[in-house]
Amino acid sequence: MRLVAKLGSSSVTEPDGSISLLTLKDIARQVSQLRDMGHEVVLVSSGAIASGLKSLKIWERPSDQVVLRAAASVGQGTVISAYREIFATFSLEVGQLLMIPGDFAERTQYLHARETLNSLLDFGIIPIINENDALSNEQLRYGDNDKVAALVANLIGADHLLLLTDQTGLFSADPRGDEEASLIQEVEEVNSELLEIAGGAGTDRGSGGMASKLLAAKMASWSGVACTIASAQEPNVAIRVLAGEKFTGTRVRPRTKRLSARKVWIAFACPSSGEIVVDNGARLALLSRGGSLLPAGVVEVKGVFESGDAVSVESDDGNVFAKGIVQMGSRDILDLKGLGSKDIGGRPYLEVIHRDHLVLLT
Repeated sequence: MRLVAKLGSSSVTEPDGSISLLTLKDIARQVSQLRDMGHEVVLVSSGAIASGLKSLKIWERPSDQVVLRAAASVGQGTVISAYREIFATFSLEVGQLLMIPGDFAERTQYLHARETLNSLLDFGIIPIINENDALSNEQLRYGDNDKVAALVANLIGADHLLLLTDQTGLFSADPRGDEEASLIQEVEEVNSELLEIAGGAGTDRGSGGMASKLLAAKMASWSGVACTIASAQEPNVAIRVLAGEKFTGTRVRPRTKRLSARKVWIAFACPSSGEIVVDNGARLALLSRGGSLLPAGVVEVKGVFESGDAVSVESDDGNVFAKGIVQMGSRDILDLKGLGSKDIGGRPYLEVIHRDHLVLLT
């Protein structure tokens, strides 16, 4: 089996930003045992910024993105060095990959990333992945490794995604402020209610939080990948996950219908540049007949966007039910809205969004 395990900053580093050696040693031991059982493991690790801030003697996480990128540059070396030294004690070699959104969005980069990861696994190397925070553009980044881990799970066809954190799992309320909060052990479908319960970031060291993990779990579920959210301190957590044993944590079931990697990216990882409001006829055609979105069904266009951008599709009551990559810019769509295909001439495309580039979110 293939496992993608993500460790958050609160697991990789101590409160002062130093590397949590005990946690990493325990993870390395579990990975070694899983390897001996014939399983393959990919790690997605945060911690670079937290570690780098310590090296820069900055004790509170700043909002300045330039400082955060500098901290990531310094801290990434510290984090990967710690992994290399610890895994070497188990006779395991690690390989580092720093990934950006374009690695998942562009077909050539996507294939290169998959080939590299598969090659590393074939050589018996443990891939350790992080988003390239040192050079990332704030507008073109994911901002947390939970989403990266879910995309990697989809990329390599993983069997399970394990999101390790400082919390036991998803609770019915914030356990830090509500004594009656109870652990939700199994989730059938990640919905808006659960995301609202999850709240924001859990610690100053991390950029994610439980809501981020739930969104990643939803991405994994739509990819046909099972997901577990658990504490990094749970004994033998990675081994028990693949063994199917019960333990304290939250499991999100995979959907039976699996989306392609590109459609998972469109649905969850590609930011929307605008919205297209459609009439009821177009909504029904998209939902029930799997058609493309044509200009005739467009009622309104919100925002300014170009061909190739991702946009949300909503009904006239404001309900977003689909998302896709447009083949026309917003100005062209405004000019053509309401027109039938026979009234449109001289255009390379008749569809606003082709069905191959459209994802239904309901």
